[in-house]
Amino acid sequence: MKYEVGDDIIVVHSNDPGKVIEILNDKMVLIEVKGVKFPAYMDQIDFPYFKRFSEKKLFPEQRKPKVYVDQVQKEKRRDEVKVADGIWVMLFPKFETDLFGDDIVDRFKVYLVNRTDVGYEFTYKLSFLGKTDFEITSEMQSFKDFYLHDVPFETLNDNPSFDFEFKLLQPSKYKAEFCEAHFKIKPKQMFQKIEELKEKNLPSINHLLLEKYPDKVYVDDSLDLSKLSSAGFKVYDAGKARHHLEPARSVVDLHIEKITDNWKGLSNFEIITIQLREFDKWYDLAIAHRQPDLIVIHGVGKGKLKDEIHDILKTKKEVRFFVNQYDQRFGYGATEIFFQYT
Repeated sequence: MKYEVGDDIIVVHSNDPGKVIEILNDKMVLIEVKGVKFPAYMDQIDFPYFKRFSEKKLFPEQRKPKVYVDQVQKEKRRDEVKVADGIWVMLFPKFETDLFGDDIVDRFKVYLVNRTDVGYEFTYKLSFLGKTDFEITSEMQSFKDFYLHDVPFETLNDNPSFDFEFKLLQPSKYKAEFCEAHFKIKPKQMFQKIEELKEKNLPSINHLLLEKYPDKVYVDDSLDLSKLSSAGFKVYDAGKARHHLEPARSVVDLHIEKITDNWKGLSNFEIITIQLREFDKWYDLAIAHRQPDLIVIHGVGKGKLKDEIHDILKTKKEVRFFVNQYDQRFGYGATEIFFQYT
């Protein structure tokens, strides 16, 4: 007997699969197809695997000829267009998933990106609250990226300052000897930038440091100083200029009533402008006299004057560090600045 009870079969004319339920006689069997039982002659059914191997394919498979590596046609493409748009600092966030399934920023990878056609030597410093945390000096070729370091996200609450100094690898008599650039961002601004990254699906926070390396500034030395002397002007030797400067102060009080008597009726903007101008004056005198330190009394108030002064100090290369801590004389209303000279 060709078939037995339980054999899998296929109906020849419809290709429907089924199963042999009962042997009726030597010519017929009872089969079940899709839940329906009915008798069928043995020549009306067949084993599914036999049909699969014996039937002729209506559309025989066409094998694709093998293609070897040296036969692959190279893609024709245009040369990459490089756009010179300056030197950038880029912060790439690295996300982690917290216990609630939310993506949070764990750290930033900091890159210096040179999109100019010249190379530079650069010095980079990262400072928190006026104190240097990381420093490196290296070189960067044209249209190259330079990985600087990772910055933990939580440290960005400490008013970071990314400070750079650039020099041309190939000096030019027409270009400046060096130039500086800075990037400072406050915690509130950082959170806004991160939300913007998520909303716009951007890869990084980008800041343009230097659009174009500056030209050299020429000073006209052709001035006849003897004519100034004969006209009654005092002409000093530059090497002895310090002896003719106004004396410096070790403590400067920037309360507006200490600076001018005519301060009543001034707007807040006018007052802080006068205070910052006074600060610049005594800061420059401290540097000219090469003082080791300077105390600036700015008061407590809303902290606007203090924040402005601290932002200025972060950009000054003569500042070694500065502190705003409790002092018996001034409370928290003064900042002490410590200088360094090369």
